[in-house]
Amino acid sequence: MKFYIYVLKSELNKSYYVGSTENINDRVKLHNSWLVQSTKRYIPWDLVYREEFPNLSLARKRELKIKSWKKRAAIEKLISNA
Repeated sequence: MKFYIYVLKSELNKSYYVGSTENINDRVKLHNSWLVQSTKRYIPWDLVYREEFPNLSLARKRELKIKSWKKRAAIEKLISNA
């Protein structure tokens, strides 16, 4: 089984959202279907980055690390180096 961290970018306001999931395609669809409270106001979202992990624990640790960066420039550097 594979797990992912992902970065979405809003087409509306260019903000980023970082998350983790087991099924990345279904999760992105969910974000764009008005069903995720934290992202529904900035639909549509584009998947701009992802990383794969062998287990959920490692994926969540990486997600929290990226979220701790706080600076937009750090996320943009991650995306551009992919």
